[in-house]
Parts: sequence; structure tokens; C-alpha cells
Amino acid sequence: MSNGGIIGPVNDPTISNLTQTFTASGTFNMPNSGPAPGQVDYLVVAGGGSGGQWCGGGGGGGAGGYRTSFPGGTKLTITKGSATPVTVGAGGASDNGLIAGTPGTDSIFSTITSTGGGGGAGYVAGNVTIGQNGGSGGGGQGGCAPNAAGSGNSPPTSPPQGNAGGTGFCSPLGNGKAGGGGGAGAVGGNASGPVAGNGGNGSANLITGSPVTYAGGGGGGTNSNAPTPSVGTGGTGGGGNGGRRGNTSATSGAVNTGGGGGGSGGGGPTFFSGGGGSGIVVVLAPNAKVSAPGVWSLQCAYNNRKAGTWN
Repeated sequence: MSNGGIIGPVNDPTISNLTQTFTASGTFNMPNSGPAPGQVDYLVVAGGGSGGQWCGGGGGGGAGGYRTSFPGGTKLTITKGSATPVTVGAGGASDNGLIAGTPGTDSIFSTITSTGGGGGAGYVAGNVTIGQNGGSGGGGQGGCAPNAAGSGNSPPTSPPQGNAGGTGFCSPLGNGKAGGGGGAGAVGGNASGPVAGNGGNGSANLITGSPVTYAGGGGGGTNSNAPTPSVGTGGTGGGGNGGRRGNTSATSGAVNTGGGGGGSGGGGPTFFSGGGGSGIVVVLAPNAKVSAPGVWSLQCAYNNRKAGTWN
């Protein structure tokens, strides 16, 4: 048809979902289009805690807090045309000293805060520590008592944002094994005589359109004097593996998963604890993306601009 001197088809707008993934802090701009009020689904994962380091076996780092409305949860109401700050939490830092793990930092979107994962137990100022509390808790250390792990879902949210870490194990021979850090989907594994605890598994989510697992806990470290030394493996969802004293460094949690870092057995300046993985924020705004291929009539463009649905 003729359209102000332009010949071609006149198309109606195509409405689809808008999905935005933040791997670093930024701003979510809510479109003017879509149904009123503007409602969005979210996935907010905090940074994971790093593993502890101790010659008896450092605890695995807890996964970052995991909070989501997708699928089937309560959406957030975001004002159309508004700008909402997004904070993506960093993971706790790796280290090669005899220290406790470092907690991850929080991730924030609107009213939703996911708490950083607790650091794994280690050694501070001449004293062993227990696993730290957090989104998911850090694992307990494998030297002499205390071998306690950190609590998950701290502070509490509903549904819970994470799980507790696993306890460490100390044998009479000093062959310590540390507990694994908690994950979003499961508690961290308790250490036993022969093996260190595995990290708790994370949780899978489809908000990006394909299944991705986030927030796995870090595996516990071990002392190499054990007859059958076995380190803890990281939980699904980016958890790092534990390290063996004087033999292997722990591995870090995967970037943008909120995975906890593996605990270290120490044994010199070249053996590191695993750092926590950074967090991630994903926002899904249903029916908020408007596309217009082809030719628009001037009247249609005017009407949509006046209604605030022309972006």
C-alpha cells in the first residue's frame, strides 16, 4: 500500500520477552512497553566464598546465595521507564597463607538481596576457625576441633537461599579431612576417615532459555599424611575442588556461577585455596520487547509513541 510516499507492507508490532543478563554490576532499564504494571522475573546469585587453608585441611567455600522467582514465583513490580541499579557480587579471594576463607559479596536487584557465600574454615592468629555463615555455609576444617561448619540461608529468606556446609574430620593420626561448602541445592558433605567432604550441589534454572546450574559449594581440602588422601570435589554449579597438602592447590569456583572455592591443605607458598566464583543477575521482563520489521504507517507510529509503547 501507499504510505506517505513509501511502498511496502504495514506491520503490526511483535511483542516478545526481554531477558537481560548481568555478569557485572550495571543498570536494568525497564521498557515503557508491555502490560501494566511492569512485572519481571529474576535470578540473583551472590559471589561464592573462598576455601580455607590449613595444614589439617581447609574447609570448602560456601556458594553464594541463590534467589529466584522463575518459574512460578512472585514477580517483582518495576515501574515502566525506570532504571534499577544491579549489583553483581564478587567471589571471596584465593590465598596461600594459613587463613580462613573470605566470604563472597552480596548481589542485589531491586528489593532482592542474595548473601555472599561463607568462607571455609582455616587458621587465624594461632587458632583454627569454624566455617562461616552465609548464603550457603563454609565447610569445617580437618584439624583438631572445632570442626563445625557454617550455616546456610543466613540471613533467612523464604524460600531458603542456600544450605549449610559439611563438618570436618580429625583422626588420631592427624590425617585431617575438611568438610565441603554448602550449595544452593544441597548441604555440603561431611568429611569422614578416608575422604574429605564434597561441595553441595547447586540449583538449575531455565530463566535464560536453557538450563544452567548455579551456586555449587567448594570441596574440602585434606592433609597428605592420610593413608588414602582424597580431596573433596566441587558441587555442580561451579564449585571448586579441594587441594591436598603439599601436592595440589585447590581450584576456584567458576566465574558468574556463585560457586564456592575449594579448601586447601596448605604446604608452602605455591599451594593456594580456591577463590569463590563471582555472582550473576538475570532479569526477564515478559512481553516487554517490541520489534517492528517492515514499514510502519505514520499514524501507527504516532499512536504507539503517544501511548508510550514506541521504544
